[in-house]
Amino acid sequence: MDLAAFAEQVSGCTKCALSRGRTQVVFGSGNEHAELMFVGEAPGFHEDKQGVPFVGQAGKLLEKLLGEIGLIRSDVWICNVLKCRPPGNRDPHPDEIEACEPHLFRQIELIQPKLIATLGNFATKLLSGKPLGITRVHGQEQQATVGGLTVTLYPLYHPAAALYTPKMLEVLREDFERLPALLALDPPEPQPEPELVVPEPEIVVEAEAEPAAQLGLF
Repeated sequence: MDLAAFAEQVSGCTKCALSRGRTQVVFGSGNEHAELMFVGEAPGFHEDKQGVPFVGQAGKLLEKLLGEIGLIRSDVWICNVLKCRPPGNRDPHPDEIEACEPHLFRQIELIQPKLIATLGNFATKLLSGKPLGITRVHGQEQQATVGGLTVTLYPLYHPAAALYTPKMLEVLREDFERLPALLALDPPEPQPEPELVVPEPEIVVEAEAEPAAQLGLF
């Protein structure tokens, strides 16, 4: 199955309650063979209406930052953890993430990016499998196996969080500037499967029975 066929399949998803309130599934957009993939949190109002991720103010900032490192939207793949808009743009619920994560993992398998930039807490925690928040790990690349693919994860602040906070925008811009160098690196080596250690059976040595006479029984 190619990416277009998978998008068609996901467009009718009813795996969680968000399907009842959406205008449409926001699958993702960009280069289906991209080396760089951005994963955000969830669609907002404009994304839900247009069916394209990051088309509001946060999306304009993302495009601006991409332009500063010589890239445009069509060079990368952009998507979210959730493919449907949560009511009122609230945070994703755990059951919604659980229902939607197979879609994201399958996208990663099909696109096979070298580098995944996670935008914000939800994408970072899901794809890293670690509880550390974005404040602790932004700008620090790490290797991970996601969707059966070994990739470099690069956590970034979400552009929406940097829109009205000049200090955060400055940090986001500095982290963004490292993306070309990370893309120039060789792809990470597949991580070996952990060896299954089978414990040796415990050998129990039974003490020889003492003669009854020595035990004072007779």
